[in-house]
Amino acid sequence: MTAHEIDYQIFGEEMQYVEIELDPQEIVIAEAGSFMMMDNNIQMETIFGDGSEQKSGIFGQLLNAGKRVLTGESLFMTAFINQHHSKGKVSFASPYPGKILPIDLTEFQGKFICQKSSFLCAAKGVSVGIEFSKKLGRGFFGGEGFIMQKIEGDGMAFVHSGGTLAKKELRTGEVLKVDTGCIVGFTKDVDYDIEFIGGIKNSIFGGEGLFYATLRGPGTVYVQSLPFSRLADRIIASAPRAGGKSRDEGSLLGGLGNLLDGDNRF
Repeated sequence: MTAHEIDYQIFGEEMQYVEIELDPQEIVIAEAGSFMMMDNNIQMETIFGDGSEQKSGIFGQLLNAGKRVLTGESLFMTAFINQHHSKGKVSFASPYPGKILPIDLTEFQGKFICQKSSFLCAAKGVSVGIEFSKKLGRGFFGGEGFIMQKIEGDGMAFVHSGGTLAKKELRTGEVLKVDTGCIVGFTKDVDYDIEFIGGIKNSIFGGEGLFYATLRGPGTVYVQSLPFSRLADRIIASAPRAGGKSRDEGSLLGGLGNLLDGDNRF
């Protein structure tokens, strides 16, 4: 697998976008809805899946696209092709406040595992698939469920995160405990599992959910300070309901029914 070599530049602080510079005939693929702007000489084309299996026939393309459905994504992606004899630029924006993380897959042994829906764009030839959890606990209690995304190849890929991005380098056997929704991604050698917080007071009144993620090195882990689910929950909680009251207003144990969220306060 040989991905197209693309140049890029990231702009902004908390509302970032990435500008990709394409040489003639170079291609970048992106999730639907991430496009921001492009030069006049860039052509846009809708493709099945991520385009990495375009030569495998219709069955291979359908299989590749079908895997994306399991992660909650569309069957289709968008390819942006520079059809001109000079260089062209195309830009993609994050869907909510946060950071764009550039991933050079050659530095991560050709594979990076990330939360579903975090993929933004990548060079043509990079494969975006699914990473099944081998442990049952992850599927039932992990913030991202049974399935995570895996990005494979030898090119550049870009994922987005919410809020501020933290990078942690774990030594062999070193463990990092993280809120399940705050994981952005990690390298393939990191062991990921779910652990019960323990303690009645912690479970019922702690406001942090019943489980957290444990990541064991060696490897690199990226953590976000503001998962989109947390941001959405705050907005919904503050929105007035019928009668002009916000959710849980006037209730002593208003959020008791949502203990598994991993981010509740009383």
